[in-house]
Amino acid sequence: MFWVEIVLVILILGSIAFYLACAWFTYQFFSEPQFSHPSHQEPVSILVPICGLDEGAIENWSSLCTQTYSEYEVLFGVVDPEDPAVPVLHQLQAQFPDRVQVFVGLPPRGINHKDSTLSYLLEKNKYETLIFVDSDIRVQPDYIQTVTAPLDRVDVVTCAYIAHNPQFFTSAVASLGRCCDFIPSALIARTIDRGLQFAIGVTIAVRKTTLMNFGGLQLNRIGSDHNLGKRAAKAGYKVELSHLVLESDTGRETLNELFQRELRWSRTIRFNKGSIYYTMIFCYGTVFCLPLLLISNFSAWAIALSSVTYVIRYTQSFIAVFSMNSPALLRWVWALPFRDFLSFIIWTIGSVGRSAYWRGRKLRIEGDGIIQQVDA
Repeated sequence: MFWVEIVLVILILGSIAFYLACAWFTYQFFSEPQFSHPSHQEPVSILVPICGLDEGAIENWSSLCTQTYSEYEVLFGVVDPEDPAVPVLHQLQAQFPDRVQVFVGLPPRGINHKDSTLSYLLEKNKYETLIFVDSDIRVQPDYIQTVTAPLDRVDVVTCAYIAHNPQFFTSAVASLGRCCDFIPSALIARTIDRGLQFAIGVTIAVRKTTLMNFGGLQLNRIGSDHNLGKRAAKAGYKVELSHLVLESDTGRETLNELFQRELRWSRTIRFNKGSIYYTMIFCYGTVFCLPLLLISNFSAWAIALSSVTYVIRYTQSFIAVFSMNSPALLRWVWALPFRDFLSFIIWTIGSVGRSAYWRGRKLRIEGDGIIQQVDA
């Protein structure tokens, strides 16, 4: 048992260092001055791949069409003509006829239907400056100015996202993971790698010429957005994270839906990052406190170490919540231990296996992230 205690203590101390780094880099990043909006506004094409009708879809999509920006277009693409989103998209097109184009029945060109749809939209768009947008986010009226402003100095801009005021337990758990873990971890990686080496699919702003120069879209890869940023960085282009944290609320989704989505993300990171994935074991100090307490028979030193761990974890989480202007998340911080335990389970299961579920399809991951569809 002595050696088990030693291992647990090492893991907890490593996690404390991780929590402290998360707190510092989160505070540092969100305290930096933001990019100012350029005086000249380049025309912009917003490309949105659609699959299914998410909660709040019409509000999300309408927010893209009511921007305070001089010249832009919004292109929506759908694979299945019978998709329930199609009538809503046509309603949106009727409301914004000069702004919105809808393309329905786009046969998949690869296993990654999202990037396949984007490839069609790239053939239809008018402007050089592009913004790829996921269908489940809601944006502010100055969204276009904000995400394109850095393109004068960097090559790819991406955004993170949380639910700033979730109304349901599962969406709060999802948002705590993004706010307190994912975004701070991304900021640590940004510092270690001397720049961001991945992109986040909710928003990717890039010029079309730049995209084509580092290889364009890849239609048979899991985590293609992550890989897009990785390829851009390797080709010498600068990828940057925007200070803008977008709104994405998963609403009434079930815990199983949350689990399957985050397991897919976990395996995506594993196949894109390789052995670095396993260093994430130092992210779960609060989880390791319980076995340490049990094995040590609740000795005073174990209680003290566990108390320090929880105080630092909660302090780091408060810093993340306030840095991202999400005080409403504070009413859900009681769920943080559950969030940490769930994250540990997902990381553990994600460390093995090759399958992933994506929008009702079962996929198998090969090589460094190439996907194949598994027949039902």
